[in-house]
Amino acid sequence: MTLDMLDCITLEPSTAATACVIWMHGLGADGNDFVPMVPELGLPREHSVRFIFPNAPTMPVTINGGYVMRAWYDIVAAELDKRADEVGVRRSAVAIDELIADQRAKGVASNRIVLAGFSQGGVIALQTGLRYPEKLGGIMALSTYLACAETLGAEASSSNRDVPIFYAHGSMDPVISIALAKLSKARLDTHGYKVQWHEYGMPHSVCAEEIDDIAAFLKRVLAIG
Repeated sequence: MTLDMLDCITLEPSTAATACVIWMHGLGADGNDFVPMVPELGLPREHSVRFIFPNAPTMPVTINGGYVMRAWYDIVAAELDKRADEVGVRRSAVAIDELIADQRAKGVASNRIVLAGFSQGGVIALQTGLRYPEKLGGIMALSTYLACAETLGAEASSSNRDVPIFYAHGSMDPVISIALAKLSKARLDTHGYKVQWHEYGMPHSVCAEEIDDIAAFLKRVLAIG
């Protein structure tokens, strides 16, 4: 996977971009999934944040009978400890590294870049952000879990030990249980990360209260308005 293969939907601000949010969709969706949310964030009219919504590649997904769909990695079994294809997770993280490098080449400092993701996309946001060698602006992990947790201690970047992490999950999520999300949060706590935990009475989705909290998080970590 290379940057050339990872096509994106990009929303440019009305002024020159000085910050960027790279936002990964969930399994079977595409980059359009979270585009409509940007106006709902209530950012100032003259904000300078570029929003990038990459499309995951298409691949057969084992747990869905081998059906080909957009996915950041394969899911081979329903058991919680076997949900993620580690090779695929790491491959997608490399692709997001390339997107970050592209934004830095365009003049956006790494500490002005936020990685965000929903479900599978959240797995990639955490995988990439916690290991990225330069300081990032923040990570938003939405309805997701921590993959490759066993290797995080050895692989974690010292530059992002204090990266702000917005972690949100639905208490009625039938896809990724709230128990798995809380276990993931506890593992992050164990490693000393500063996790801002949000729990909502919703299924595997996003709710209005969460959007408000996301907006507040972005405004804080990117010093908007």
